[in-house]
Amino acid sequence: MKQIHIISPKRIGLMAELTEILAEAGINIESIDAEEVGRNAVIVLNVDQYDLALHNLRSIKGIKLITEDAILVRLKNKPGALALISRRFTDKSISIRSIRFVKRDEEYALVAISTDRTDAALELVSDVAVLNA
Repeated sequence: MKQIHIISPKRIGLMAELTEILAEAGINIESIDAEEVGRNAVIVLNVDQYDLALHNLRSIKGIKLITEDAILVRLKNKPGALALISRRFTDKSISIRSIRFVKRDEEYALVAISTDRTDAALELVSDVAVLNA
């Protein structure tokens, strides 16, 4: 799974501009996280048409686009499930760059995890990885 990170000076209208550009191109947002960090806006997207989204988002002036691979895992929605996965990475000296809950229900959680070594990380979580997301 690929994630798109958008970093921009925070400003009114940024989210409207971004979502309108994606809508006009027929791109569906599958997950989105947005927050202000100091004077910047940081937005993380997963979309159904990654390459097309990148192409269209490049038209927004003043933003920086960063892309990154993420592993999507399906965990039991219970205390400690994320701790067990995190420990696997720690024990193999794999650094976790980001973790995002993509979807949750009463039984399971879909979690996107990006690391400094995607292939090695994927091997460690192959038992819970969602490969065709």
